[in-house]
Amino acid sequence: MPFLITLKHAARVLADAIPAILLAAMFVCFIIQVLMRYVMNSPVGWTVEVCVIAWLWILLWGQSVSAREEDEIRFDILYGSVSPGLRRWFRIVFSVFLVSIYAWSLPALWDFVTFMKIQKTSYLDIRFNWVYSIALVFSVVSILRYAWVFWTAATGRAAPQAGSDAAVRKDLTE
Repeated sequence: MPFLITLKHAARVLADAIPAILLAAMFVCFIIQVLMRYVMNSPVGWTVEVCVIAWLWILLWGQSVSAREEDEIRFDILYGSVSPGLRRWFRIVFSVFLVSIYAWSLPALWDFVTFMKIQKTSYLDIRFNWVYSIALVFSVVSILRYAWVFWTAATGRAAPQAGSDAAVRKDLTE
């Protein structure tokens, strides 16, 4: 069992490191772009392409894989002011709604991503199906995540806390 806990921790660290690495790559590309444009007077376009692709991956990877449920933004004024039973129903309805939408759009998203293999990016010649493949990861992981939210709410398990104290992590070692 300790091996599984170690493996889970390593996977969490890796999942959280990917957006950080991509953000560092964006920063380096930004510095290169400024240097090339204003110091060398020879702008390069590939840096903008890297920044756009990295930003897309940061947003979709971060929300689907790195973010925890308690990290999500909610309308806490309403959610935090109602009873725990009503919060449970909010979670059930919201998760059914999101799973339905993501599942309904998944075939069209698959068609789009696989169709985009015919085009490549301008500077780096990366096929767009590789660039947009993160959207498939986002959809599938979101379906799994909100199916889990539904399951925990339907079985009456505890939900993440809402309210002003939820913004502060209980365990700062995470």
